[in-house]
Amino acid sequence: MKGIFVVGAGPAGMFAARQIALAGYDVFLFNRDIKPGGLVEYGIYPLKEKMKAGLRKQFAQVLAMPNVHYFGNVQVGDDYDLTIEQLQAMHPAAIVFACGAQGARKLGLPGADSKGVYAAKDFVYHYNQLPPYASMDFSTGKRIAIVGVGNVAIDIARWLLEDSPDRVTESVVVIARRGPLEVKFDEKEIEFVERHVVREELSAELMRVQPRCASAGQDVSPEKLFEQHFRLLKNSDFKSVPPHLSFRFLSSPTAVIPDAQGRAARIQVAENDLVLKPDGSTSAVANGEHCEIEVDTLIFAIGDEHDPKIGLPMGPGGYATAPDPEHPSEPRYEVWQPASSSVIPGWYVAGWARKASTGLAGIARHDGEVGASRALEFVKTAPDSGTLSEPEILAQLEAMDLRPVTKADLQLLGKVEEREAQERQMPSFKFSDNEVMLKAIQEERLSSSHVGEADLQPTV
Repeated sequence: MKGIFVVGAGPAGMFAARQIALAGYDVFLFNRDIKPGGLVEYGIYPLKEKMKAGLRKQFAQVLAMPNVHYFGNVQVGDDYDLTIEQLQAMHPAAIVFACGAQGARKLGLPGADSKGVYAAKDFVYHYNQLPPYASMDFSTGKRIAIVGVGNVAIDIARWLLEDSPDRVTESVVVIARRGPLEVKFDEKEIEFVERHVVREELSAELMRVQPRCASAGQDVSPEKLFEQHFRLLKNSDFKSVPPHLSFRFLSSPTAVIPDAQGRAARIQVAENDLVLKPDGSTSAVANGEHCEIEVDTLIFAIGDEHDPKIGLPMGPGGYATAPDPEHPSEPRYEVWQPASSSVIPGWYVAGWARKASTGLAGIARHDGEVGASRALEFVKTAPDSGTLSEPEILAQLEAMDLRPVTKADLQLLGKVEEREAQERQMPSFKFSDNEVMLKAIQEERLSSSHVGEADLQPTV
């Protein structure tokens, strides 16, 4: 039997599984979390329920395919539940690693271990109720700084300004290393928080950095920025609402200064100049000036990194992939072993495991499908690997004292969460604790079996 393993059940992993199953092969999904979805389930903003519901429906269709097998609550990695070597001992014909980029990029600042300093991914996982992050302390104070100007940074600002149930926020400042014309957020995302921007404050900030941007050929006048990114502020009569949202451009945090209790109290920020490079791009270069900003919470939204504890060979940009002389900056799908300068036969990376922090669900889907097609090409000519069956794999996992969650278990959990949503009058509900989910599955299984036994009782 030729079965293909997929590690990770986010959008890249799920659509890779679909592609493999459609080709007629058995596919075995191993997922860190109990529920599938990855960043679709635990990264998309909580109130974007329509988007999540649509993707959940597509994932359910993938899992409904008879040759797709699922083992949730099983994390693959050298320091986790199941090593890659143990995975190989189950004789997959090929492995597609779609395990994402679970590390967070760090700046290594002095004082970065202070209380109230968080990675954006972890903070998003917390408010999206992913175990175990949901039960961890991600408390925020009144003055919050977010480093980064992408959609994740704006999502976090939205949560802090608008939707956090325990909101105490008075102000949020978004800190950008480069200038105003190089923000990465989408227009539709900034619209959710634009009403918190003080028009006069943003105008003053743009005027503050205007000479440094002009030296790189950039016009950052308020009129231009309002037209491009802050349409609401074009109206001179616009009045902001608290809490306040501000931006600080051409600035790079260099240190976190804690208070006597060890919580962030201030951040030291280096001022940058914007330099025009020969290829037309720009770079931010520190000019020697510094300032300090009072904050009690600092959240870094500067991207993600691959987790070396998975056990895949590492290269300078993340998981090592076969070099491509024609496109050296674009990672390939084939896993590369730098020690032997050779491809590892049958191993592939897809989605953020191939290229971290690139694109949303649609791009991840395409990348997963391309990664799956590479694996299918390999398997066509590979000998029968004797892949273990689903019951055999399940037995091995349980013998290792793991508690794998199957497709049948997910159906039971879905029934419980659907009842909870109806009782709470919510569009959807999800548990935020793994033990609670496992207990709910077990109780629903027992309840269902009792109902089945009752149906078999003779009637009078």
